[in-house]
Amino acid sequence: MGILLLREPREGRGTDPYEQEFLSAGMQVKSIEVLSFEFCNLPELRSLLNKPEEFSGMVFTSQRSVEAVRRCLQDAEDEEQSLPGDWICKSTFVVGTATAAAARSLGLTPSGEECGTATQLADLITQKFPTNGKALLFPCGLMRTETLPSALSAANIPLTELRVYQTTSHPDIDKRLDAYITEQGVPEFLVFFSPSGVKFSQPALQKLAANDLSKIKSLPEVNEWQTSTTVGPSHTRASFPSHAVTVQKHGLFLLLKA
Repeated sequence: MGILLLREPREGRGTDPYEQEFLSAGMQVKSIEVLSFEFCNLPELRSLLNKPEEFSGMVFTSQRSVEAVRRCLQDAEDEEQSLPGDWICKSTFVVGTATAAAARSLGLTPSGEECGTATQLADLITQKFPTNGKALLFPCGLMRTETLPSALSAANIPLTELRVYQTTSHPDIDKRLDAYITEQGVPEFLVFFSPSGVKFSQPALQKLAANDLSKIKSLPEVNEWQTSTTVGPSHTRASFPSHAVTVQKHGLFLLLKA
C-alpha cells in the first residue's frame, strides 16, 4: 500500500513518528514538502518581545510562529540570543507536541501539548488565565482561523495578535509529485496535514492528473481520490468532495469516496 504524506520530511531530525508508524505496519510511505513559508513583520515582533512586562504570556498554534520568535532573537552575526528573562516565567500556550517541543527549545514551559485543536486550546487558556490578566501575545500566520481569537474574545481574554508568516505553495511541488508518481505510481492514500496543504497542493494534483491519461484512469478527478486523509477536524472543511464520508480512526480523519 502506497501512502504519500504531504508534509515536510523529517530528514536529519531523528525518527519520523508518522513514517515509522506506517512502516511498522508494512506500508510504503514517503513525505513530500508542498508548502513554503515567508516570514513578515519581524521588526514589530522583536519590539513586542522586548516588552514582556506588557503581557501575561504567549500563544503558539504552529511551529512557524515559534520559528518567527527564534529569528527575532538572532543578532547581526546570526547568533541566537535568549528571550528576555521575564518571558520564561510567564504562561506559554501551544497546540500539539511539535509546537510544544519548539517552544521548549526557546526555554519556555508550554501548556497545551495535549490539545489537538484551537478550540481545545481556547478552553485551556480560559481555565488558566488569571482574572484581569494582561494580554497574551499571539504571533500567527496570515491564514489563521478565527476560532481562537473569537473564543478568547468571548471569554474577555485580551489578545495581541501579529501576523508573522504567510504560507505559499512550494516552488518544486509539481516536480516532486511527478517524480513520486513516476517512481512509485499513484498512491492509495494521500495524507494532508493542514488546510493550507490541501489548498496549495490541489492545483498541482489536478494538473498532474490532467496531463497523464493513465493517472486519470486510476483516479478520474483529484477531488475524488478514493481515499484522502486529513489530520484534525478543521481540515475536513477544506475543499474535499461533498459526498465524502468522514470516519475517525487512529486520530486521523479518513475521507472515503461514498
